[in-house]
Amino acid sequence: MCGVFGAYSKTDCVAEEVYLGLMALQHRGQESAGVAWIDGCGRVNVAKGMGLVHEALDQDSLSKTNVTSAIGHVRYSTAGGSMIQNAQPICANYAQGPVAIAHNGNLTNLSDLRSSLENKGAIFQSTSDTEAILHLVAHQPDKRPLDALLGALERVRGAFSLVVLLEDGVVAARDPWGFRPLVLGKRDGNYYISSESCAFSLIGATLVRDIEPGEVLLINENGLTSYRLDSKADRGWLCSFEFVYLARPDSVIEGKSVYKARQEMGRKLARDAGGEGCHVKGDSGAADFVAYLPDSGTTAAIGYAEESGIPFAAAVVRNRYVGRTFIQPTQRVRELGVRIKLSPSQDLFAGHRAILVDDSLVRGTTAGLVVSMIRECNAKELHLRISSPPVRYPCYYGIDTPSRGDLAAAKQSLDDIAASIGADSLSYLSKDEMIEAIGLPGDRLCTACFDGCYLDGPAKRMACASCGNS
Repeated sequence: MCGVFGAYSKTDCVAEEVYLGLMALQHRGQESAGVAWIDGCGRVNVAKGMGLVHEALDQDSLSKTNVTSAIGHVRYSTAGGSMIQNAQPICANYAQGPVAIAHNGNLTNLSDLRSSLENKGAIFQSTSDTEAILHLVAHQPDKRPLDALLGALERVRGAFSLVVLLEDGVVAARDPWGFRPLVLGKRDGNYYISSESCAFSLIGATLVRDIEPGEVLLINENGLTSYRLDSKADRGWLCSFEFVYLARPDSVIEGKSVYKARQEMGRKLARDAGGEGCHVKGDSGAADFVAYLPDSGTTAAIGYAEESGIPFAAAVVRNRYVGRTFIQPTQRVRELGVRIKLSPSQDLFAGHRAILVDDSLVRGTTAGLVVSMIRECNAKELHLRISSPPVRYPCYYGIDTPSRGDLAAAKQSLDDIAASIGADSLSYLSKDEMIEAIGLPGDRLCTACFDGCYLDGPAKRMACASCGNS
């Protein structure tokens, strides 16, 4: 999961707007940030660094950068480690001109692509799968850059939502399966591309539409020109985890409100025992209040409280100056981050029965530490409710779960998970109920992390592109 943003204008300077767009997408990546543009001499330039957007980039400098098109990226590592060489956009000035690429997703055929390219003389400067796309473009010197890009994208497989900067303009491209979201926005005569629609409101733009799966959209002085990749998909694979956790709640994906989807997930979780685990039928009598794990569990907890009639309480307080724990790169940082980030209210929990709602349980790190802290508050009972199905399979399309050994539900029974994290009971939303809550047909959603049904076949074992672990 990364965030990409692009801007094109015929008259306005847009580098600072890309900076602001990345600020709005900060939840999608906290390891590095970058902005690329083409200068008056026709060469691509890039400013990038490690850390949050305001740490990695100089807003004042970008505000004075006189360019009418630019692209940007915020990153957390899936394929490739956390280092400056892997920070994006990845740029080159090659025989046919300047090119910069910002990529959200993972390529599942990276190993074969990289071997083929290296055998043809390519020298890789990073371990990011995005660089393979750049080399595929450069290895077609007889084609204009846009045609070379189209040819390159026909050779890659897996998840890619891209913004690409060429002399011809800004290009948005989405894989034929539609794994990761990508949207088009507009303000006056300016056009914007973003991983999520939430970034548009910050710069005063409005959502126009989603970039369609398999679409390559060129934005330049001639307006919008849409191309289609030849590769066909027999069904959609939009990541359902975007609705569960990844996207900001004020975003709209494929016409569906993320907020409303999460609220309905909470309602369905409270409504019946259709999910998995030791669900206490009729939770309305099982607790004194409903709490949540901020912030991604907030919306589902509101829906849960509304449906169950149990009072809602903001009983776990978040330190607003600490970022997400799930997307931190190491287990040690995740563990320390939880204690710094979250603090349960002793006055609310002491002597009371509580239902704690979270959006997902992946490794179990956050839930276990928070439950332990709540136990220290002398809670009488604590029932954990998860507003998504158990995550039992790794994701190969852009989420940091490369090994089944990292996943709590893949190595433990649900009763064992409840016991290991110290909860009195644990239950999950069923897959069917999650799909109903999202409101899109099941054959348009990827649920591989829940059911093992991958693009390349059920429960297919594939190697992690960065480390080789299955």
